[in-house]
Amino acid sequence: MAEDVLTSGFTFAWPWLLLLAPVPWILRLLLPASPSGDLQALRVPWFSAVAGGKSGWLRRPWLALAATLVWLLLVVAAARPQWVGEIENLPVTGRDLLLAVDISGSMDTQDMVLNKNAVNRLSVVKKVAGEFIKRRHGDRVGLILFGSRAYLQTPLTFDTQTTATLLDESEIGLAGRETAIGDAIGLAVKRLRRDAAADRVLVLLTDGANTSGEVQPLQAAGFAARDGLTVYTVGVGADEMMVQDFFGSRVVNPSADLDEDTLKAIAEQTGGRYFRARDAKSLEKIYQILDELEPVESDVETIRPIDELFYWPLGLAYVLALLTALLSIRPFKLRLMAT
Repeated sequence: MAEDVLTSGFTFAWPWLLLLAPVPWILRLLLPASPSGDLQALRVPWFSAVAGGKSGWLRRPWLALAATLVWLLLVVAAARPQWVGEIENLPVTGRDLLLAVDISGSMDTQDMVLNKNAVNRLSVVKKVAGEFIKRRHGDRVGLILFGSRAYLQTPLTFDTQTTATLLDESEIGLAGRETAIGDAIGLAVKRLRRDAAADRVLVLLTDGANTSGEVQPLQAAGFAARDGLTVYTVGVGADEMMVQDFFGSRVVNPSADLDEDTLKAIAEQTGGRYFRARDAKSLEKIYQILDELEPVESDVETIRPIDELFYWPLGLAYVLALLTALLSIRPFKLRLMAT
């Protein structure tokens, strides 16, 4: 650990390039002087500004100093200055976790409350499940969205922030208005089958029953159980909702279509659990329980952040060279003196 602490701070990735700093002066001493006289094949009007004569830049100290600084800055940039940070711990579990989220038409039902405002079911799922995803540091997390068909929105990745963002950008009806629970489980099995993770988990959230797709839910659950995939199912939707119709207000059950028996059977067959989310608070509690059932931290790997700093001396060299060139142009100097 003491060695790691000593290596933190400012350093160069390629320090040997700093040996190039005296190259221009060495070349000036070793190479022969350029021939004088009228042997020029090409006439350059501004040659006297850079030549070694009485009016050349070697006779003008500020130009020589500017050229020296530009060269040194370029050498420093080429050596890749870096800032090496302190060691950070990265928890790694070896777990692959997929979230399958229902975005069928019924998820637009406004029977949930979020921040004292009536919202649809998907809005609550985006907020709560998004926070759950962000907490899964060390897991590879993926996202499946399903309606009439299922598709992989985000492949398994350690980038939980991007996965949460893509969940937040999902829209109701994007995958159709019906519900293909079996296809969502089947897609998860297919995606996780090729992975060698010790723990493979699917969290499936829906508010209805299987009304579409090629694979029946219990058949897909059998495939998941055979491949060692644990499925946690979440049924979302309130039990009561006040609606207005021609006869006035009445109370209805907006979750009448929720097939709890099938969701319970899927969870039992795969070694998972079934949860019922009737509001935002109960959904938050469910994801907290999932955090306990599938804890994040296991083994710990260490990383050391490195920030590249080469663009600072490189940019400064560019600005200094540009200013030097402008100040060396005679019309520019005359205008500057006139002002």
